[in-house]
Amino acid sequence: MKLLGTGLSGMVGTHITRILNDTYEFENLSLETGIDITNKEMVFDYVQKSDSPWVLHFAAKTDVDGAEKERDLGEQSPTWIVNVKATKILVDACKTFGKKLLYISTDFVFPGGERVFTEEDTPQPIGWYAQTKFQGEKCVYVLGDQGLVVRISFPYGAVDSPRPDFVQKIISRLASNREVVSPVDQIFTPTYLDDIAQGIHLLLQANASGVYHLVGSQSLSSFNAAVAIAQVFGFSQSLITKTTVSEFYKDRSPRAFHLTISNDKIKKLGISPIDFVTGLRLLRDLKQNTLIGKEYI
Repeated sequence: MKLLGTGLSGMVGTHITRILNDTYEFENLSLETGIDITNKEMVFDYVQKSDSPWVLHFAAKTDVDGAEKERDLGEQSPTWIVNVKATKILVDACKTFGKKLLYISTDFVFPGGERVFTEEDTPQPIGWYAQTKFQGEKCVYVLGDQGLVVRISFPYGAVDSPRPDFVQKIISRLASNREVVSPVDQIFTPTYLDDIAQGIHLLLQANASGVYHLVGSQSLSSFNAAVAIAQVFGFSQSLITKTTVSEFYKDRSPRAFHLTISNDKIKKLGISPIDFVTGLRLLRDLKQNTLIGKEYI
């Protein structure tokens, strides 16, 4: 099957296309191929010519702090233009030419709290980035059975990514004997990228629609995640220092800090996303000789 996608050269897109390259033929709809996804005429022309039954929309502005600085610009902000305007253009193109759209969203659409969030919960995004991603979701909802929203959370495990994930950043600091300061009261649900690739494959095969959480099977604190990284990759845990959310994110943009996300719905399709430590061990076996000691700018 041929698949038309945006953001295929980003961290998630690069890994997914590498993993699924033997199963699908990918067409990259991006500035790199001469297509501006915020230009309606260009997008409509490309989508109309493509024989792909799906459009995979991975492209997004994901800088949470950077997005917050644009809030006052409203619909003129770069984050809104990419996360909402471009999404609506793609939705309209899919509706016009009879294609399905898979939209990658985020667990940040939830406000956080002492509970487990499922697909049935109503998003209440905090911060401009999260608000734009939820607005993007709402654009996709109008497609009905032709639309699919896939929420992911803190992806890690990239091999040849142009941008390091949070695990790579921590490994880089530990390998350079630098301190890692991590909040003990920030809970998140990290997701191994291979599971995201496999989950997307199953969703496509099932011709799925609606909303799915494609996240890992373990929620833990940022501090415990950093300790696990040190343990699995053989670094000193003494480099890891505890802090709190209020201190670590002081003077930074608002966001949800306690996000435990359910993946029960997608498990019914036959995938069982792995826990964080298992993912780290797989990553260590794959990249043992390439990650350790490597600097990321």
